[in-house]
Amino acid sequence: MTTMRYRRLGGSGLRLSALSLGTWVTFALQLGRGEARDLVACALDHGINFFDGAENYAFGAAETVLGEVLADLRPPRDAVCVSSKVRFGSVEHPAPTQQGLSRKHVTEACHQALKRLHVDHLDLFFCHRPDDDTPIAETVAAMDVLVRQGKVLYWGTSEWPAESIREAFRIALAGGYTAPTMEQPQYNLLRRERVEHEYASLYRDFGLGTTVWSPLASGLLTGKYDEGVPADSRAGHAGNAWLRERLDSASGRADLARVKRFTAIARELGVAPAQLALAWCLRNPHVSSVILGATRREQIEQNIGALDLVDTLDAAVMRRIDAAMSGGFAERTKRAVGRLRHRA
Repeated sequence: MTTMRYRRLGGSGLRLSALSLGTWVTFALQLGRGEARDLVACALDHGINFFDGAENYAFGAAETVLGEVLADLRPPRDAVCVSSKVRFGSVEHPAPTQQGLSRKHVTEACHQALKRLHVDHLDLFFCHRPDDDTPIAETVAAMDVLVRQGKVLYWGTSEWPAESIREAFRIALAGGYTAPTMEQPQYNLLRRERVEHEYASLYRDFGLGTTVWSPLASGLLTGKYDEGVPADSRAGHAGNAWLRERLDSASGRADLARVKRFTAIARELGVAPAQLALAWCLRNPHVSSVILGATRREQIEQNIGALDLVDTLDAAVMRRIDAAMSGGFAERTKRAVGRLRHRA
């Protein structure tokens, strides 16, 4: 059985499992409580200790399911980490005070997440996209209060531009506030620019950690779409029309051509494309944890195998993968995902 690896969350002392489990577009949407329980139990059995949520995933229902499952399985609270995110609200049509990164919403969203997740503190709390209507200083101060109250242990951002993250650090350091610890960006073979280049100085200057999402590019990098859209795939799900439109576009077809070259390399190496794509992410030393999006136990069990591949990806293999994926990063995916109401 593959042994889980653990990595420090940036410059902090917190050690997260290299692979973690997310709940976006799965919990409470594709998975009921029983199915989610089986998935979380499998994750725990394989050493996964980080479970990622957000207030707006299924309008709060995803966190409710995760909280109920963890309460049922009863792993030691000090052996697992749970997260939430604040920005978009937990109702379908939020009022102005039910969304954003104001002191009011940050505080109340934290309390609501604690209740949904059946915990007395959040291990990680993310600011889920920037909020141009709220001064960064207000958000930093609000997070600092939650940390001092013991309701949040580590706070960070998700998909913030580097200059805004740097400003948050400046404000925190100047004012004696708790600084952010981590960022949650999208990172995969089709979207690399932000993690590899935009944030480079933040790793060096502040020890920023990352918990990356969509490592398989919504399933593209598994090769499942090489010959069309399977009915049981994420793109085949009625609620993910945005992804099918993305695949049917000119840019989507170009990405699929790159993916076919990548899956051919995986076949030559005798490994599953998903495992290779995950191992590629884990080769980046600035990646603290890679968030998996799974609906079946078998997917977790296969994905765990990526840990055995990390050390086998030598420079020659990495160059071959880079060459196969040449043609630019799929920034269009960012725009397509941004149109989805249930943001990651």
